[in-house]
Amino acid sequence: MSTLKGKTALVTGSTSGIGLAIAIALAKQGANIMVNGFGEKDAAIAQIRACGVEVEYHGADMGKPVEIEDLISQTEKRFGSLDILVNNAGIQYTANIEDFPADKWESIIAINLSSAFYTSHHALPGMKKRNWGRIINIASVHGLVGSTQKSAYVAAKHGIVGLTKVTALENAKTGVTCNAICPGWVLTPLVQKQVDARVQHDGVSNEVAKNALVLEKQPSGEFIAPEQLAALAVFLCGADASEVRGVAWNMDGGWTAQ
Repeated sequence: MSTLKGKTALVTGSTSGIGLAIAIALAKQGANIMVNGFGEKDAAIAQIRACGVEVEYHGADMGKPVEIEDLISQTEKRFGSLDILVNNAGIQYTANIEDFPADKWESIIAINLSSAFYTSHHALPGMKKRNWGRIINIASVHGLVGSTQKSAYVAAKHGIVGLTKVTALENAKTGVTCNAICPGWVLTPLVQKQVDARVQHDGVSNEVAKNALVLEKQPSGEFIAPEQLAALAVFLCGADASEVRGVAWNMDGGWTAQ
């Protein structure tokens, strides 16, 4: 089925991990894709193009508002519209607040939070004009609860949940919806860095470090698969989700149920 045929989706941070999985899932539904990210772009583009859709790449730095504006403009110019916006780009850094470098704080807030404001700011006029749009903000379980040593990330993700609610409310009487997805542990390159740090610090194997990391927070003991999050994103883009507005939908193996 091509439920999104004729639509265009921009997925930020879509050269790897969750973003790439979402881009592929949307492409399988017929959506043309604007790829963005600093990962292996050629491999990502090839995987998406294999779904039989049109694909373009824009290398905007999501920490720079001017480049974000150009990203939206070029997407609309290339495909004629921007119908689905998935704000997925994110970075991480861990340290206690008193040890947290100011530049790391600024970068995390800029890329994990402010970028979603700027993309939405520029994408909404076109969506409202066409009276159809889907904005999906990839937040985190850390948009709902806190963890030590992640002050900037937790602050940004809580901010994303708040931004989602306001965006949804401002567009409640239109065909534009906005929702957030809040994953628990997903074995992305970002999380693998935390696993690697644990391997080095504790002197254990990669498998032991992964299991220990997950079980600290996630009762299921299993990582969330990027493809599972992608399936949720596809649902949120569909007609059956037209009245799902302003939610922070957690997929977290029971993390926030505790």
